[in-house]
Amino acid sequence: MLVQLLTKGGKRDLLVPSFSFRQLSSRQQEIAMFNAIAQLRYEVYCAECKYLDAAKYESGLETDDFDDRSLHVAAQNNDGYVVGTVRLVFATPKDIFPFEEHCSIFPDFIAPPKEQCGEVSRLIVKKNFRRRPGDTLQGVTKEFQDKGTVDDIAPQQAATTINHKDRRSTSPQIMLGMYREMYRYSRMNGIRYWYAAMEKGLARMLDRMGFHFDPVGPVTDYYGPVTTYIADLHQMELAMSKTNRFLLAWFQDEHISDWLLIKTLVKYKLGHLGKL
Repeated sequence: MLVQLLTKGGKRDLLVPSFSFRQLSSRQQEIAMFNAIAQLRYEVYCAECKYLDAAKYESGLETDDFDDRSLHVAAQNNDGYVVGTVRLVFATPKDIFPFEEHCSIFPDFIAPPKEQCGEVSRLIVKKNFRRRPGDTLQGVTKEFQDKGTVDDIAPQQAATTINHKDRRSTSPQIMLGMYREMYRYSRMNGIRYWYAAMEKGLARMLDRMGFHFDPVGPVTDYYGPVTTYIADLHQMELAMSKTNRFLLAWFQDEHISDWLLIKTLVKYKLGHLGKL
């Protein structure tokens, strides 16, 4: 089968062959892994971007009270090092989400029940895994920011072989893998809505990748100018089923047939030729 051939016996992921992903449902679940996540957050938020005062984190680990009620996701390279992380923060009706501490919401916004929601937070990729100047903290390449669409998210081992002029994938592989882990957890645990406080540019890129977020508040200065957004995962599934059926099957861990794989690769090739 073509899928088996491209994945070397089914052992490698079609979209993120060079990375693996781990879920931690609590910071106590695997202390060593959580510490590696917190260290990466310190590197980016405190040392690199100086969003947070490094002097307050003498241990070199950036943590906060939201970590105790979050799903933590770690992206690891082939050597086992944590190179990306994100968390999905949960809340009961008595709790608040991180964005509620810093951002205001439009007065006419009707929030869904908190038990059905999570907030995407602390989404970062290690500096030396952002390939070129201009790549975002989330690992979105400059090429994808300029030209990328959902059609470009194709099976990487095959797509880079088809595209002989540039064998490096421009799609945000680490970010995709981390989003998949959050999605799978959400689907299994009754989470339908995701909040995110992010820059408008990132929201536009996510929309082009098939993740549509609607603004629910004005621009606020929160680690830079950000807007609070919400995404409905049911609507995301519907949209993705129309724009990239392969990506939806990959997110939902469904069987990917040879026909779907070939159709996706042909669509990728035609889209690439149209950009030349």
